[in-house]
Amino acid sequence: MALRPASPSRATARLVRQRIARGGERVWRLEDFRGQSFSAVAQALSRLARAGEIERLSKGVYYRTRQTAFGRSRPNPASVHRLAAAGKPLFPSGTAAANLLGFSTQTAGRREIATSAMSLPRKLVGEDAVVHTRRPEAWATLSDTDAALLDFLRRRGEASELSPEETVERTLALLSERGTFRRLLGVAGTEPPRVRALLGALGDQLGKPPYSLKPLRESINSLSRFDFGMFSVLPNAGAWQARKQGAHAPV
Repeated sequence: MALRPASPSRATARLVRQRIARGGERVWRLEDFRGQSFSAVAQALSRLARAGEIERLSKGVYYRTRQTAFGRSRPNPASVHRLAAAGKPLFPSGTAAANLLGFSTQTAGRREIATSAMSLPRKLVGEDAVVHTRRPEAWATLSDTDAALLDFLRRRGEASELSPEETVERTLALLSERGTFRRLLGVAGTEPPRVRALLGALGDQLGKPPYSLKPLRESINSLSRFDFGMFSVLPNAGAWQARKQGAHAPV
């Protein structure tokens, strides 16, 4: 009796199983099986997950673990976070940003990140991670350090362990590094008005020519007042519409 050829779905399931067996410990996605039926691959991965051969991390994302002396291995966090962002860059935020920039020596108890992605799968980034989504797409052009500095300005320097005067001095030094102020100025148009005002005050303090700061000045409502936080000690804070220290915004 002639043997029947394997159905396309069975052939796909066998191929998926073989590749995963040969691939060892790693993360697998549906995109890793291009050329195969999407639904057949999804079903094959789902069956392997139910059988305990792989672990489902998120929709369409699986991980093949291995046993170690300390228990079952876990996927590399950096790789998983890149997958979670679906190609969008992830940047340090909050205490992590302040630590990177030299304003703090603290290590945050929970990972804090910022991204232009609309949302991130919680299982991939970690249930306890603090995630700030919907950052402007312009952030994609920034390095980790530039984005961390922009995040630090957004938060008015609140994560700094330095005095206000030392915080200003350190910020000016960072902005003085080659090209840094120019790069932040290039994305300032997508930032909230308070960040544009603060960046203008810092640029003014650095002695940047008035014409380069004019777009920042013209983009701010002349009647608005902003909380500069740690940066309220800037000599020219008032000229850039900083709210007086101790004053509060109207309820």
